[in-house]
Amino acid sequence: MSKTTGLTRGDRNRNRRLERLRTLVPITNAVLGIDLADKKQAAALTDHDSRVLARKRMLCRAWQLGPLLDWATEQAQAAGYESITVACEATGHRWQVLQQLAAERGVSMVCVQGLQVCRAREREDLTFDKSDPKDAMLIARLTTELHCYEPEHSDETWSRLRQLGARRRRLCTESTASALQLRDLLECVWPAALEAAAKPLESASWCAALAVALRKAHGGDLAPARRMGLTRFTAAVRRELPAWGATRICQRIITGLFHALDDIVGVVSHRHGALERAEFVIDDWSQTRVRRNEVETRMLAVLDALELTDLLDSIPGVSVIGAAAVLAETGDPARFTSARALVKHSGLCPREKSSGEHRGRSRLSKRGRPELRAAAWCAVWGAQHGNPVLAARHAHLTGRERNRLSDGQARAACAATLLRWLHAIVTRRVPFDADIAAGRRQPTTPAPAASGSTMAA
Repeated sequence: MSKTTGLTRGDRNRNRRLERLRTLVPITNAVLGIDLADKKQAAALTDHDSRVLARKRMLCRAWQLGPLLDWATEQAQAAGYESITVACEATGHRWQVLQQLAAERGVSMVCVQGLQVCRAREREDLTFDKSDPKDAMLIARLTTELHCYEPEHSDETWSRLRQLGARRRRLCTESTASALQLRDLLECVWPAALEAAAKPLESASWCAALAVALRKAHGGDLAPARRMGLTRFTAAVRRELPAWGATRICQRIITGLFHALDDIVGVVSHRHGALERAEFVIDDWSQTRVRRNEVETRMLAVLDALELTDLLDSIPGVSVIGAAAVLAETGDPARFTSARALVKHSGLCPREKSSGEHRGRSRLSKRGRPELRAAAWCAVWGAQHGNPVLAARHAHLTGRERNRLSDGQARAACAATLLRWLHAIVTRRVPFDADIAAGRRQPTTPAPAASGSTMAA
């Protein structure tokens, strides 16, 4: 807190944000609020007192909104304004189309959160009345009140990383679903197969052996796999093993699964059909793993183009692909004014609930991007043991006498710490430094003016 003005760091950050928004929504501009849809577009041109200057509805796609922007500019200039500021809800992909059209015409653009529009609709007349023209006016009104934000301006490389990250996230979901479905099927009709390994779904040898057995069991009959004999069965598993990302087999697991071919425990009436279905599932799982590996290879190539691979590889315990998954959700971290803003964007920041002498229990806000929150959580899960700084932080948070955190709460705090590290590493272009991360030493170079972050945990 400043000793002269009493302003806190939050006050200064908010003031800077409002100054930036005021440059995008100047008093000399009229505001064009657009309620974007598939084919029907509603627009309202207002002044800064929310008085509607003109309205227009168009039956067109988002890519055909150029004439609407030209019309709004002419109407604003006729009313005495220099230009317009375009505002819309950031729903789907249409706002990106509108952003490009506005940039081509030299017009500034901001976005309004859909929740803000919903709340403003209730405050307008205390009803739940909803229509596209009214929403367009409410979007414009919220913009004049600066209840808006500047949308992300992503270049081609960062956009590609974001798209690849979305693809990888979907493939990871499909891979997990296939593994769980396979376990359910085997528990029902062939539970002995799951006893061949301590963690069967995590064993490449077990997965390869199961794939060979199920492909030989046409129609769910395991007899052809038994007739192969252990030697031929092992040779087939060796040929299948590279598809599961391994080169050395575990003979104990393969032998155990081969002997399980004689086990008849399970729901007999469902066995043939369930094993036939399991063959489809394990083939889908294998193909999904191949596609995911291809996507991850392309993500690493994007990091090479951004010259970030060596910097991210310097973080102990954090895989490069795990850091790439996080950056795919954040976009360029430099667009955030500070590391705190990035943590808030993820929803990993604590929310306070206090009034007077009452102090409520702090919880995670979870108001940010859930995909980013999940990516940070997954990345920090492995780093918890491989990174000494995170391990010490987790031990401190769970072992201190006052305000002791649970294991899950401490992991969330470590995930937020990892986001701060990534912000500092990417924006400063410096490798990971354990002393700076642990707070034992301050950075030797001052922080950039737009960053305001450190690697301190």
